Amino acid sequence: LPLVYMESERDAPIYRIPTAAGAAGNVKSSVDQYVKFHNEKETEGGSRTEGYAEMINQYYDLVTDFYEWGWGQSFHFANRYKGENFYSSIARSEHWLALQMGLKPGMKVLDVGCGIGGPAREIARFSGCNVTGINNNEYQITRANKHTKSSMLEEQVDFVKGNFMELPFPDNHFDAIYQIEATAHAPDKVACYSEIFRVLKPGGVFGSYEWCLTKNYDPENEEHRNIKRGIEEGDGLPDIATTEQVVEAMIAAGFNVTAQEDRCMKLSPCDIPWYEPIESRYSIKNIHHTAVGHKFVTTFLRTLERVKLLNDGTAGVQE
Repeated sequence: LPLVYMESERDAPIYRIPTAAGAAGNVKSSVDQYVKFHNEKETEGGSRTEGYAEMINQYYDLVTDFYEWGWGQSFHFANRYKGENFYSSIARSEHWLALQMGLKPGMKVLDVGCGIGGPAREIARFSGCNVTGINNNEYQITRANKHTKSSMLEEQVDFVKGNFMELPFPDNHFDAIYQIEATAHAPDKVACYSEIFRVLKPGGVFGSYEWCLTKNYDPENEEHRNIKRGIEEGDGLPDIATTEQVVEAMIAAGFNVTAQEDRCMKLSPCDIPWYEPIESRYSIKNIHHTAVGHKFVTTFLRTLERVKLLNDGTAGVQE
């Protein structure tokens, strides 16, 4: 059901319906403009950087409430061990990144494209480091500050509104920097990684979970193209780079790439793949990710739109 049990600022339980509140009531117009961007991108050859910043802002204005309701405070995927619950797998992937980077108490760390701060809070708690998150979306910064205050981590975690293509920090400022499924939004990978390199102290570590196309992607295969487009439209991406392009961009930006791997290929026979939570499997727990569940939720939201309990266009966000 589209009702979520959440904690309020006073830690009293409340219920709320996801409403695309970040879109400031202009939901239908934002949905239409967002879909228009991706349709025009397809007619222009499948890659478009013009207007990307506005497109991404519109995307997160629209989907943030839905992400929080349906996914949690960490807006990313993770492989899962058999017997491990969803939220444990998300936290473990963040802990693993912090361990690989050697994050320790007292270190000054930057979270690039921090969302509403779920990973920043988890990594700060786990490692003891101080984390600054940067995000260009005002609504998400508001949500990040609220959750951080509720978690009593204001002395350890803070947030800055800004564009990660033009980081508002001096050179050699951070001991370590990480990003989780955020720089996939960058229209120019080399320029983005160069900015990260600029604000990282010499000898510092950059850790990254990046959306990539694997060597198996065939641009002539219609099914492959449709999957790629679905990910781009569903995740607000201007395009998706290949693994080789990402590594090449990091090297061009000045990094010495010490380790790289496809985390999706690290599965054992008992592991559960990252996409399992959104598979169309028929079960009570997963009904909202099936065709029947989609139809029910869309109909329910459109009914609430008609009686003016939701902004027009909310069902379009869900779709």
